[in-house]
Amino acid sequence: MDASCGTVLCYIFFSSIAFVIFTSLFKSLITRSRNSRTPPSPPTLPIIGHLHLLGSVIPKSFQALALRHGPLIQLRLGASTCVVVSNAQVAKEVMKTQELNFCCRPQFGSSEYFLYKGSGLITAPYGRYWRFMKKLCVTNLLSSSQLGRFVHIREQEIKKLLKSLMVCSTLGRASDLSFDLTALTNNIMCRMAMSTTCLEKVNDAEEILGLVREFLHAAAKLSMGEVLGPLGKFDLFGHGKKLVNIVGKFDRLLERVLEEHEEKNSEARRGQTWDMMDILLQVSKDPNADVRLTRNDIKAFFLDIFLAGTDTSSAALQWAMAEMMNNPRVLRKVKAEIDAVVGSSRLVNESDVPNLPYLHAVVKEVLRLHPTAPLALRQSAEDCRINGYDVKGHTRTLINVYAVMRDPQAWLNPEEFIPERFLEGSDGINRVIAMDGDDFRYLPFGFGRRRCPGSSLALTVIHVTVASLIQCFEWKIKDGVSMEEGSSFSTGLAKPIVCYPVTCFNPFEPTFQETTTA
Repeated sequence: MDASCGTVLCYIFFSSIAFVIFTSLFKSLITRSRNSRTPPSPPTLPIIGHLHLLGSVIPKSFQALALRHGPLIQLRLGASTCVVVSNAQVAKEVMKTQELNFCCRPQFGSSEYFLYKGSGLITAPYGRYWRFMKKLCVTNLLSSSQLGRFVHIREQEIKKLLKSLMVCSTLGRASDLSFDLTALTNNIMCRMAMSTTCLEKVNDAEEILGLVREFLHAAAKLSMGEVLGPLGKFDLFGHGKKLVNIVGKFDRLLERVLEEHEEKNSEARRGQTWDMMDILLQVSKDPNADVRLTRNDIKAFFLDIFLAGTDTSSAALQWAMAEMMNNPRVLRKVKAEIDAVVGSSRLVNESDVPNLPYLHAVVKEVLRLHPTAPLALRQSAEDCRINGYDVKGHTRTLINVYAVMRDPQAWLNPEEFIPERFLEGSDGINRVIAMDGDDFRYLPFGFGRRRCPGSSLALTVIHVTVASLIQCFEWKIKDGVSMEEGSSFSTGLAKPIVCYPVTCFNPFEPTFQETTTA
């Protein structure tokens, strides 16, 4: 009897302890679930997560999901999880209020196959090396004074493009304007980066352009391999191997150009404008520099500027011409402004651009509708709370700039091309609305520490090129220009602009007529 009683008492005692522990754990879980709120997420499918909800144009797919589920959503793309930001308010939280926590950019699968891993400015962790390179860009490589030294390069390349188009006009031949504009931006970048190398050896510029396009194509496919999780490391489709080959070719080309620069007699360079490669080589030999640049650091910088500066500026130029060709009213207003400010006796130049507010408004509207970098990538360093939701540390965060600048709650008729939305002035004088500071509705070049350091160069090239094309030509097209957006993460034009330029102003007469006749 005593033994049975003892057993019952033990059972009651341990049951009570278990009940107390269970109750405490249950209350803890309930409290934690109430205090912890993950961003909303659409229903998922096993294994693939939300992949079935994405179309060919990724930023547009993210935008459609945000309209249904809110400005901050969490998506699982196969084995990869990310959060997507889609309005100005939440973008401000990430890019300004908690900027230090979101200063890093995520590393994707492609980094494992990247020869310059850890050296690239675009993806470098926020730290000593990144701060050094960013300062070098702002104060030297891409400063306003350095850009001013290269004005003759931009003028020469634009004139070369205009003359080529005038030959098409004379012969009544169609022009692939998309190809021509990409060649223009690539030549400008090559000459600013590596001086006369690309002029003397045209194949270098062409090879660089080809390698950049191959790199972007392979890297995009390899990054999508993130959805495979651990299996992505096996490079099942061979995109990693292809990327290694592409970067290897680029590395060998750059090594040859670097050696050519080093062999140049410094006395022979006296009085000449130093290109970006000259500057970086000098910095790499400076014993007092905060960071000692390696050969790979220099090469990685050039790969970055070609990746970020060639196709992006070309895409913006193509969208600008496409929008104006499909909106004759806007095109006429741009041309009228150029005629009034510049006249018909000389070619428009960079010094005229500040006096062309409607042109500025057109370019702003183009970049609002068609940002060249539609997704800004960030990664949280620590756990934080965004828009009332908990975001864990090291979470990949995508600011959908494409959606932010087409938000119907922030913009009137957001899908329409209306340059006038960027103009103000009641005295008959148009002034361009700056759209800077705390206005996060407009983010074509990002914001803060990770803002694109080459935005001034890009805008300079876009403004003066568009002005020159409109001043010199009328544009004949059949059935309008297709405005279909390209697939994947980019939002460039899906189809090239094929048109017939008709010369209405020839700034090269009589020189041009003599050369074409000859």
